[in-house]
Amino acid sequence: MCPMKYFLLLAVFLAPIFLVSHAATWTARFTPDVVTVEMQRDEEVRLQLSGLESIGVTEVVLKTAESHVAEVHKVIPGSEIVGGAWSGSFNVTGVFLGKTDLFAEITTTANDKESSDQKLTVTVIREDRVIDHVFTYVVAILVSILYVNFGAALDLKLLKTIVLRPVGPAIGVFGQFVVMPLLSFGLGKLIFPDSHAMQLGMFFTGVSPAGGASNVWTAILNGNINLSVLMTTISTLAAFGLMPMWIFTLGRTIFEQGELTVPYRRIGTFALALVVPLLAGLLIQKYLPRVTRILVLVLKPVSTLLILFIVVFAIVTNLYLFELFSWQIAVAGLGLPWLGFLLGFVLAKVFRQVPADALAIAVETGIQNTGISIFLLRFTLPQPEADLTTVAPVAVAIMTPLPLIVLYVILKVKERLNRNRREPIEDKDTADLSIDSQETLAQGQEGEKSRTDVP
Repeated sequence: MCPMKYFLLLAVFLAPIFLVSHAATWTARFTPDVVTVEMQRDEEVRLQLSGLESIGVTEVVLKTAESHVAEVHKVIPGSEIVGGAWSGSFNVTGVFLGKTDLFAEITTTANDKESSDQKLTVTVIREDRVIDHVFTYVVAILVSILYVNFGAALDLKLLKTIVLRPVGPAIGVFGQFVVMPLLSFGLGKLIFPDSHAMQLGMFFTGVSPAGGASNVWTAILNGNINLSVLMTTISTLAAFGLMPMWIFTLGRTIFEQGELTVPYRRIGTFALALVVPLLAGLLIQKYLPRVTRILVLVLKPVSTLLILFIVVFAIVTNLYLFELFSWQIAVAGLGLPWLGFLLGFVLAKVFRQVPADALAIAVETGIQNTGISIFLLRFTLPQPEADLTTVAPVAVAIMTPLPLIVLYVILKVKERLNRNRREPIEDKDTADLSIDSQETLAQGQEGEKSRTDVP
């Protein structure tokens, strides 16, 4: 046997002896041994120190591994340690979402420092706030009202034509449930190679169905609203089978912590929330034509207000997540919807869709129902991981409207320029018509005069 092998063998036998000889001879006992505390709140913990009689201790300091997660302000002078033991309590303060270890560190008379082998696991979570529930219910009510408007504005003849030739819906479903899951998986691996939580947040966002915002934006940008609503309804219903398929296949490479519970009831609620208001709008269209005209007129203003409300309220209610934002999260939030818009538009053009249909397909592909992805993450994961992973869908929700807003401004500017070009031509035509009328009138007066002068 070569000398190197002898050395390795000796190291293996001596390692446990070395570790035992250097292990701390004193103990720190925390009660309870696991603490869950809300952000900016305190939790009391009891501590018992023992085995310090043979060690000259000048002070004991309680520390956390990550001070940005939790803090503790407690220093125990050596004079308080009697008979090598100390017993008392202290408060641990939750700073921000996450998990960290709390431990005791002693300073000896020789100015050496030792940390306790015993650790206290501290989990910091977010409090359950009323504003979160208010936001959810208000958005649900506004979206329901908006879908009544959509139902009233649907062109049933055009809808029948789309169903008979479902090229557009087929492209939309392919983009939503093939392109977006693969894109979100790839972006998660590329941008967050070391963060399982962020990869999971990105993937859950990518496998979610289209959101109602796609219909809103399609209406605002003058796309095919009938195609958009049909694609949203189909993708929401298809989510029953396609979301679990992706989660239990490709998702397993990211999430290997047992089986995931997919909230079928929640997805079913979203599907019904689309269908019921639409049916109500269709009934209004059939039996109340005057109300229908009013609903069609206010469709765009209501859509615009809804988007502004969701964006502003979502930012206000989730301000705490901005502390987690980094350039990687910004790139991910921009990359997923923007690439989705681009790829959806390319697919539509490859299959020779008209501009209004191509726009609807592009918007439908790029916009995800981040509400479903956030619910899935919070339903599946324990706290604080549930809140930490939602930074991905929140970032996507915030970044998604930016290119659409730019496109809307461009369309409005072009519309104004075209209107300004038409106005001088119309004025000139009016002036020419006025001159011709004057000449005709003058000719008629001269003719009348000549007739009266005839003897």
